[in-house]
Amino acid sequence: VEPLEPEVMQWLSERHAVRYAPELAHDPRSLRQALFNVRALIIPPSVALDAQVLHYAPVLRAVGRLSSGAENIDLDACGRAGVEVVRSITASAVAEAEFMVGALLAMLRRVPVLNAEGLLVGRELGGSTVGLIGMVPAARSLAQLLGAFGSRVVGYDPSVHASDNVWGRWRVEPLPLRDLMEQCDGVCVQLAYFTRYQGLIGERFLPFCKPNQVLVSVAHSSLFDEAALADVLATGRMAAAWFDSMEPGAMDPGRPLHDIDSLQITPRVASTTRESRIRSAWAIARRIDELL
Repeated sequence: VEPLEPEVMQWLSERHAVRYAPELAHDPRSLRQALFNVRALIIPPSVALDAQVLHYAPVLRAVGRLSSGAENIDLDACGRAGVEVVRSITASAVAEAEFMVGALLAMLRRVPVLNAEGLLVGRELGGSTVGLIGMVPAARSLAQLLGAFGSRVVGYDPSVHASDNVWGRWRVEPLPLRDLMEQCDGVCVQLAYFTRYQGLIGERFLPFCKPNQVLVSVAHSSLFDEAALADVLATGRMAAAWFDSMEPGAMDPGRPLHDIDSLQITPRVASTTRESRIRSAWAIARRIDELL
């Protein structure tokens, strides 16, 4: 259902019976009807795969996603049905790292701050302290890029102990989350989302962010407490934020983030590059071939 690179499609077709049907993404009923004898499925973010859909797919064993997120897939239901969710955790790392560096550069320049002479000026990434929340593959690429700019790189991950050698290998200084928020000129959030992390970045930490901080997130927006984020942006303590994914309805009238002009939203473009899609398509195709 998801478009693939022609060479990947040909490779799969030489090994399995493949049906290319992108039109099913817009026809849930036909999709369910088409799943009776399907053993593997590759779907775009717009197609939901939940227990109801799985009921129509008795022999399904794998579902592939080219992009890094899996919000459209019920992971628990797949686990109960014995369906493996196939994703590449490294294919989009470089793309996401480049996106976050670009977002930091853009916000630091286009959102001026007052200097000692009372002038509105932009800022440089070199010499800034940048905090990474989430030690995922993208964080390693990001730390390398930031190091080349001359930034000080610090990080926090609730699942990685401060004594873990990954900090040294990736050249990231571990800090508690509040210390990170207090010290950083820029913050990059790429933490993998679990329900226990809902609202993690909220009133316990956001009000203590360094004045004029900028923040970019490619993570699930549920990591943030909407009210606390809206407060630091509306008051100007945080200069700007850029989210590459936002929960549907979060910007609607009546919600805290409605009409916050220092918040920019993009529709999950960080991980979607020509190169990352090719890497991801090959990784998913090969894993599905192994499973089948």
